[in-house]
Amino acid sequence: MYYWEGADLIFDVHVQPRASRDEVAGMHGDKLKVRITAPPVDGKANQHLIAFFAELFQVSKSSVVLLKGETGREKRFRVQSPRCLPENLQRN
Repeated sequence: MYYWEGADLIFDVHVQPRASRDEVAGMHGDKLKVRITAPPVDGKANQHLIAFFAELFQVSKSSVVLLKGETGREKRFRVQSPRCLPENLQRN
């Protein structure tokens, strides 16, 4: 699920940690499936996701905010004024 709040993009993610590479792997139900190399230990995966999304959406790390799901695989993020969108989240 994703939606826009003004210029901000809010979206849900299903995360697969300890993957062989960082990538958007399509959709997992109504969530964006993301594989990352970081382990789910001491918040490292969350920090890694923030850096990954900052690069993906071409914004600063401070523009990416974890809203929900700090300790689970299901998360919700806010990206403030993304400059680029992955194909799965193109605005209609």
